[in-house]
Amino acid sequence: MDLKNFFDLDTLSDITLWKLDEMPWRPLLLLQNYFDQIPLGKIEIDLPSSVYIDNPTKVSIGKNTIIEPGAYIQGPCVIGEGSVIRHGAYLRGNVITGKRCIIGHDTEIKHSILLNDVSAAHFAYIGDSILGNRVNLGAGVKCANYRLDQKFVPVHANGKIIDSGLKKFGAIIGDHTQIGCNSVLNPGTLVGMRSICYPLLSIMGYIPPNSKITK
Repeated sequence: MDLKNFFDLDTLSDITLWKLDEMPWRPLLLLQNYFDQIPLGKIEIDLPSSVYIDNPTKVSIGKNTIIEPGAYIQGPCVIGEGSVIRHGAYLRGNVITGKRCIIGHDTEIKHSILLNDVSAAHFAYIGDSILGNRVNLGAGVKCANYRLDQKFVPVHANGKIIDSGLKKFGAIIGDHTQIGCNSVLNPGTLVGMRSICYPLLSIMGYIPPNSKITK
């Protein structure tokens, strides 16, 4: 469960969210408090009139980002420079995207962190999750974040059951990982960096780095 199994540590610049000796989902526990402490409200682009920004003083958008007409963005939210937020995208608050991310039509994100160059371009759901650098979600991928029995989400890894401390917890997806179309990542799933998960899978537990999951 070492953080380096998921992310290039040099890209984790915010030391208030990331600690090497903590579990990789630690930032999700701190995200609300983090937004309460940082300056927000800097929108560095011109927005189409049909883009809806809920609570714009809590939204920051970087340079050279494209927000297409019909997107809905709820603060608090930080969108990195050079990103693309397509028509019909729904950012539900407590969202951070890095640079050059793509949030596609009908993709919904809430309480999540995307590092740089993430692509969730088509009909994805990302709830209470962290996606590493250059993660690609195929069309229709869902990061499910809530147990049917409504209990706290455990993490199953290396023969152990770890209490995440979260009642809503989707997935941790490591750098350079690809998730195939219409796959579901069950609550508390961890996928190590440089892994490939084929389409139409129900994925759960801990997937080590450099894995290929075909069934």
